Amino acid sequence: MNNFTYCVPTQIRFGKGQIACLAEELSKYGQNVLMVYGGGSIRRSGLYDQIHHLLKDFRVCELGGITPNPKITAVREGVAICRAHKIDVILAVGGGSCIDAAKNIACGAFYEGDPWDLVTDGSRITKALPIAVVLTVSATGSEMNNNAIISNEETHEKLGIVSDTLYPALSICDPTYLYTLPGRQTAAGTADIMSHVIEQYFQSYDGAYITDRLCESVLRTCIHYCPIALEHPDDYEARSNLMWASTLGLNHILTLGKGGAWSCHPMEHELSAYYDVTHGEGLAVLTPAWMSYVLGEQTVSRFAMYARNVWDIYEKDKYRAAYMGIKRTREFFNACGLPDTLLRLGIGRERFEEMAAEAVRTSGIATRSYVHLQKEDIVKIFDSCAV
Repeated sequence: MNNFTYCVPTQIRFGKGQIACLAEELSKYGQNVLMVYGGGSIRRSGLYDQIHHLLKDFRVCELGGITPNPKITAVREGVAICRAHKIDVILAVGGGSCIDAAKNIACGAFYEGDPWDLVTDGSRITKALPIAVVLTVSATGSEMNNNAIISNEETHEKLGIVSDTLYPALSICDPTYLYTLPGRQTAAGTADIMSHVIEQYFQSYDGAYITDRLCESVLRTCIHYCPIALEHPDDYEARSNLMWASTLGLNHILTLGKGGAWSCHPMEHELSAYYDVTHGEGLAVLTPAWMSYVLGEQTVSRFAMYARNVWDIYEKDKYRAAYMGIKRTREFFNACGLPDTLLRLGIGRERFEEMAAEAVRTSGIATRSYVHLQKEDIVKIFDSCAV
């Protein structure tokens, strides 16, 4: 295994009713809270009122309307609120979009310039407000990592920031909050979890046996429980396993001893930046296409291992096993109701060249990924997804 250092300071409160600790935990940081959330779902579920009741002795400011693929314009608004109201702690209520916006606001509050500067140059991040999370969507794993993604609608860029200042101090993960998720969001979230794991699993270093087995277990968990959650939205066992799979999928434990740049995420970030598509749906289209494109003599053994250990495919020939594993991946996403072509996402060929060039420019896909991909390779992958 490669050398690694692992330290995640996030306190996880997992299970029913864990939100009862919210006031006590937030009081450690102060009384001025900025609550960051998305649309009306937390109001319809009653969670919004419950949080305000728990925080009745706090001064709570709000930044609602955070969209999927959160925008830098919302971050700027949040930073202004933090400064005007001397915010002590940020509370993100929602999924990855709300958490990522909160992380960007948290570090932007201590930066005098435009918060977009922190996205393009992470070395400028020196400090951040403490962040707490009430998780309502299983997908990104942002509840227990130091990553965040933000979109600039003016420049059509969707980029990430990484800083140890951005780990949430507290994340409340109550699986019952997932009961009201629409099926489409459950499926897309599962595709996102699986893509996170796949990106970490398909790396060139083969000596991290235990990390590979952990990856396979998380993938099998998603494959087993997503259909159950889609059919029975209030199945606690299914929701709790998917929620913890989301957290494990990107709290860095599945990359220990390995490492390397990702492939499908940089490509999908371009789809989201230009077309504002749902991240998990874009990944569901691109992941099997990427698998098919990079399958070859140098990668077939790992793809065969994936097929056998994740999908229980007992084909002896490694190429046939690999093909069957890729096919099962595509079929699973389709069975969950996810799109299988870019056309179904409303994306044509007109920007393939531009998006491919940006994917190379903004990531390590050309030099550090599992199979190095240049602009022309990415265009071919996009093209294979077009119809």
